[in-house]
Amino acid sequence: MNVPDQPLYRQLAGHYRRSIESGVLRPGDRMPSMRAFMRQHDVSLATATESYRVLERESLIEARPREGYFVRAANANTLPAAREPDWHDATHREPLVAQFVGMHAAISALVARFQQVPDALNLGGVTAADALFPGEELQKIAVRILRRRPDLLTSPGHERGDPQLRAVIARRALAAGFAVHADEIVMTNGGTEAVNLALRAVTQPGDTVAVESPCFYGLLQVLESLGLRALEIPASPTTGLSVEALEFALQQHPELKAVVVVPHLQNPLGCVMPDAHKQRIVELCTQAGVAVIEDDPYRELVEGETAPRALKAWDSAGTVIHCTSFNKTLAPGMRVGWMAGGRWHARIAMLKFSQSRLNEPLSQAVLAEFLQSQAHERHLRRLRERLRAQRERMAQGIGAAFPEGTRFTPPAGGLAFWIELPRHVSSMALFDAALAERIRIMPGTVFSNSGRFEHCIRVSCPGPLPHSADDALLRIGAIAHRLARENALPGAGAKA
Repeated sequence: MNVPDQPLYRQLAGHYRRSIESGVLRPGDRMPSMRAFMRQHDVSLATATESYRVLERESLIEARPREGYFVRAANANTLPAAREPDWHDATHREPLVAQFVGMHAAISALVARFQQVPDALNLGGVTAADALFPGEELQKIAVRILRRRPDLLTSPGHERGDPQLRAVIARRALAAGFAVHADEIVMTNGGTEAVNLALRAVTQPGDTVAVESPCFYGLLQVLESLGLRALEIPASPTTGLSVEALEFALQQHPELKAVVVVPHLQNPLGCVMPDAHKQRIVELCTQAGVAVIEDDPYRELVEGETAPRALKAWDSAGTVIHCTSFNKTLAPGMRVGWMAGGRWHARIAMLKFSQSRLNEPLSQAVLAEFLQSQAHERHLRRLRERLRAQRERMAQGIGAAFPEGTRFTPPAGGLAFWIELPRHVSSMALFDAALAERIRIMPGTVFSNSGRFEHCIRVSCPGPLPHSADDALLRIGAIAHRLARENALPGAGAKA
């Protein structure tokens, strides 16, 4: 079973993969429980969890709520996994430092294109549909609270955010593996403001910040607006930010001020970082005196019996600024986020007050009550189950519709797919043709300034998929087939 230079969790995942592929374990068979797995292989809970997450990402097993893990039925339309970055190339050449001049304009132009086709089917966003959120329950809570506290609509609210909500958040942080006092929590207007405040707290215009590559285009816009330079660090579609490349970058660029990382269901890759990588990133940055800005809005959407731990769980020196929000898991319309600023807490609190003053109090009071109820955990379970069903349906459609040479790694949660098209297929050409057919997708060009992802796209399954979504995938696939034929090199097929 042992494979040299492979982490133990990958060795164990390989052992079960071979058992499934050889038929020793068949579709529907129950996998060992976490406790049995730990006892059988004499490993920690973290190793057992990462082993199962590898198998989940490979669509070999699935978690069933309150039942455990089971071997999945084979998918006839499974495509090859997305390529891993070339670590040798990434860690032995001079990394690219770029100032994202023009990225905001390019992204704004893309958004303007969307707005010209308002009735297009949106397969490009990463926020679930309204129907998947507990709108009616939140509305009832809001009505009750306003009857008790009508002054919430006229009072400015608490300077640091609703005390009850911050106390609830502090208790919930324990499930993410770290302890934070309610007074150390800063409430924000969504996660974007939290990341913006974190960057402003640890940098000055002209400073260099390390980011994942590819990374969320909204972060590239923030970097440009703050006049920051960015160092793109390759990210794996299975494990996230390359620890090896980051270590090399820290050695070669002592001027680095911060590393921005999305450890769970990274946007756009959908990968989940192993615990060992999280721990090593915190260690490296603590030693180098570099801030880690953890952008973590998707953690509670990760599949599995146990929720993953945040990077902040390994932080004992205040190196990690933890940023998150309820936008992706509970209430997008409320725009409520929060952050734990570590040793930059005082500066972040000052910047927050100078930037946007106080947060709207009614939304915070509603969330405080809902988060303490059993309805919240029921909602999260239901949301994960619905998103899983939507992902499986979309994965089938992608496998059936897209051309030979297409690759993707199914994410371990959430609603976004990062798809590698054959190398000679332009994602912008596909974007243009799809939008002409009233379908929105996101081209890979907006997730990096390097040009390395011109042949990639991000698509999503934001809500209960109508038949029009199945048809949309067929049409996108047909366009990709046409582009692959038209742009194939002489004597070559569509295969990448």
